[in-house]
Amino acid sequence: MFQPNTMTTNPASHSPLYLKLLGETAKIDWQDLERFFAQGKLLRVARDLDLVSVAEAIASDDTQQVTRWLSVGLVERMQADTAADFAARNPELWAVVVSPWVCVQERS
Repeated sequence: MFQPNTMTTNPASHSPLYLKLLGETAKIDWQDLERFFAQGKLLRVARDLDLVSVAEAIASDDTQQVTRWLSVGLVERMQADTAADFAARNPELWAVVVSPWVCVQERS
């Protein structure tokens, strides 16, 4: 089961949207993500962020927070070199869909 990277351990403190997205987060193989990369819809989330919190911010249209993450490179559109690395290594990846985006995070 996906364990979010968060300081909060009490699930009751999370919003209903967070809990919904958490339930939709799953382990996925790179091969299943390649088409989203080809479409330019894949967002890489840094390991030290909570993947579900990022998805929640995107879904909630929290422009300020998302802009902060983008500006420091903690969230970025998947780059070709990262995609090639994932294809070569096939690391443990977790993803959650926030249409039109797919947020992905390496967990291994």
